[in-house]
Amino acid sequence: MEDNYKEKILLITGGTGSFGNQMAKYFISRGCKEVRILSRDEKKQDDMRKLYNEPKLKFYLGDVRDKESLKEAFKNVNYVFHAAALKQVPSCEFYPMEAIKTNILGAENVLSSACENNIEVCVVLSTDKAVYPINTMGMSKALMEKVMVAKSRVAPKGTVLCGTRYGNVMGSRGSVIPLFKKQILDSKNLTVTDGSMTRFLMSLDESVSLVDYAFNNAKNGDIFVQKSPASTIGDLAESMIQYYKSSSKIDIIGVRHGEKFYEVLVNKEEMSKAEDCGDYYRIPSDSRDLNYKTLELGSQEITSFTEYNSNNTTRLNKIEIINLLKKTNLL
Repeated sequence: MEDNYKEKILLITGGTGSFGNQMAKYFISRGCKEVRILSRDEKKQDDMRKLYNEPKLKFYLGDVRDKESLKEAFKNVNYVFHAAALKQVPSCEFYPMEAIKTNILGAENVLSSACENNIEVCVVLSTDKAVYPINTMGMSKALMEKVMVAKSRVAPKGTVLCGTRYGNVMGSRGSVIPLFKKQILDSKNLTVTDGSMTRFLMSLDESVSLVDYAFNNAKNGDIFVQKSPASTIGDLAESMIQYYKSSSKIDIIGVRHGEKFYEVLVNKEEMSKAEDCGDYYRIPSDSRDLNYKTLELGSQEITSFTEYNSNNTTRLNKIEIINLLKKTNLL
């Protein structure tokens, strides 16, 4: 895999975020020629520039909403990793048009630019909230996936467009684990929406590995999902209180705008055609055109498949949660 990146030029959109930082470190260690960071926040870019002090790291100020601002960043690039997005569920509920502009139209700008510049591989990052979506963030990401698949059908020869779906990435900006840790260290009660909610748990390193796997194995229009364990929010909060021997209590604050009680990474319609790749699922795109013919599913109908969700995956107990958080240096 190292040879795939050696002396190549890579572009990460939204590259100043948690994922972008992790990917940048990973790519630099793989001998790439240049890692370009495209984002609209000059302060975060400056912080990142000083932190790494790495000549291979190049910064481009731009916004995926503005296709013109992408031109310089895409020149001579080999691979693109599209992480720029509005990701906070409640914020997107209050400002749905902003989510549309960034998550759908911005993604279309990135994918079009990838095709126009003959990018070899473009990986777009999606979320479990895009499956059976009930909130704006999930709906906009679901449409981003559809745009990627549609573009993959007409991509120029030599360009592969594919996607990945994530569960909750532990420790990422805005996620609940750093919030719980801060509340405990500040001797405050932990604010839990509903203790019975379940969420997939995925480390930042695993998020990079998923993108790497997609990069190395994708055909046009594929979406890749990592099999991940899950926990209830209540068990997560209680395990952190237990670890820190804290006197903090749990305050139930109620479900926020647009939240689901459990998340789905692969729906049952997709499971009917998904390929089990061991640690991952590959969801191939529907390659038929509009001249429909009889679809052969074999002996099993779609109704016989079960979705892959945070309620039916491996459930971690409190000891396992603590061990996972210690392993990922989040405690």
